[in-house]
Amino acid sequence: MTDLLTAARAWAADDPDPQTRAELEQAIAAVEAGGDEADLADRFAGTLEFGTAGLRGALGAGPNRMNRVVVTRAAAGLAAYLIEQGLKDTGHARGSVVIGYDARHNSDVFARDTAEVMTGAGLRAYVLPRPLPTPLLAFAIRELGCAAGVMVTASHNPPQDNGYKVYLGDGSQIVPPADAEIASRIAAVGALADVPRGTGGTVLEEEIVDRYLDTVAELAEDGPRDLDLVYTPLHGVGGTTVQRVLEAAGFREPAVVVEQEQPDPEFPTVAFPNPEEPGAMDLAMALAEKHGADLVVANDPDADRCAAAVPGPHGWRMLRGDEVGALLAHALLRRGKHGTYACSIVSSSLLGKMAAAAGQPYAETLTGFKWIGRVPGLAFGYEEALGYCVDPEHVKDKDGVSALLLLCELAAETKAAGRTLVDVLDDLAREHGLHATDQLSVRVTDLGEIAAAMDRLRTAPPAEIGGLAVERVDDLAAGSPDLPPTDGLRYRLADGARVVVRPSGTEPKLKCYLEVVVPVHPEDGVDAARIAAVGRLDALRDGIKAAAGI
Repeated sequence: MTDLLTAARAWAADDPDPQTRAELEQAIAAVEAGGDEADLADRFAGTLEFGTAGLRGALGAGPNRMNRVVVTRAAAGLAAYLIEQGLKDTGHARGSVVIGYDARHNSDVFARDTAEVMTGAGLRAYVLPRPLPTPLLAFAIRELGCAAGVMVTASHNPPQDNGYKVYLGDGSQIVPPADAEIASRIAAVGALADVPRGTGGTVLEEEIVDRYLDTVAELAEDGPRDLDLVYTPLHGVGGTTVQRVLEAAGFREPAVVVEQEQPDPEFPTVAFPNPEEPGAMDLAMALAEKHGADLVVANDPDADRCAAAVPGPHGWRMLRGDEVGALLAHALLRRGKHGTYACSIVSSSLLGKMAAAAGQPYAETLTGFKWIGRVPGLAFGYEEALGYCVDPEHVKDKDGVSALLLLCELAAETKAAGRTLVDVLDDLAREHGLHATDQLSVRVTDLGEIAAAMDRLRTAPPAEIGGLAVERVDDLAAGSPDLPPTDGLRYRLADGARVVVRPSGTEPKLKCYLEVVVPVHPEDGVDAARIAAVGRLDALRDGIKAAAGI
């Protein structure tokens, strides 16, 4: 306990934030008075790991939390890395870093700290003018010719979290070995008082926002615009941006979920501010039912993801991420967009069949747009977790604003033809087979449970899952000529089915990704194939749960 208290007192003495310093001093006093040391010990149970997702964690005092000390050290390490790459400010954009932030607690503070550290290190810092979507930061890096970019956001994590996402000059998120090299520079940062700090950099004018909006709006082609739309930004920063893009592209103003329209870091109407989570879209779908809308669209809080819901015979239903990915790919292939169509290994195999049918290359990557955005000659990329890149020439990252626009455009075209987005999905099922996907996501409080489940699957691999024989097992930890190593297992099953199991990279979850492929027989139709697919997915879910012991 003595070592813990010594470390905590030293941290508190170094902390420039009176709020977290007082929080830590209170925790120290409680332990000194004989209280439970679990909370204090957790704050010092290692440090937030800087990796390919940058930093992400709960706000609070201590090295295992997101706070000004951790952010300042991260910024200093990043600055040292950039300077070693020869990118010091010489009056050119190449020696500059652009910084964006969302509306979460302390995002603006962390952005300001980052700017001051960058200028103190001899780099030029540009700061976006206000809380804005993450894809706008990715756009600004390339638009301004910067050496790197930082986005302060925890995306769709719970309200108590924040994060720190790092991009390099190509506009893509960092990947190995840059992440490890930056992490080593962070570890070498000494006392916080010795980190030079300069000015808060240059706050960019609204012009950079206008340039992004114009670029996105120009993606839309001439065509029908009759679409009754409901939209929610889920208490995030996408609202104004999306509405301006839709207006510029000629769409009517959407009906917006009033309770979720303004940025609110507490996300009061949802359990988790993630459109994938049960209940997150309920208010939007209720509003759509009331208005008789054609389509519901949503962004997550930093607007890099896009979700959609459609009406059906049994009420409104969410489109799965793979379904939206197939619709966007269909729209771009129909336009004749040439290049590689890519998705992550946990996304549906349908994209590969669509690309092949159109004579376009196809690629699979590990999960995350840090990999998808780097695919050579990328024309379109997506991952099933609602992330889509429809304009890699300008944004080499997932962009929920441009994806939303193209989905609305496709919905308006199908409506004008007397059809729906579900009809388009049915067409694809008839041509390529019904590709049905689902996910089993288990949230844990002890990360050891995830490691134990992965160990069980490796030491006692199942011969069948859900009644389908396992034809091949890929241990992704070994890597391959096409994929870097990662902690995951891919089971290739009979009849084209597949299960992928991996720990989440951003949340305490074990994720299992399921896919079945069911042929569509003309006499039975797509609905019969869907019914069959539900049963097969249920069997896969039960089978992998049993095998993993979760």
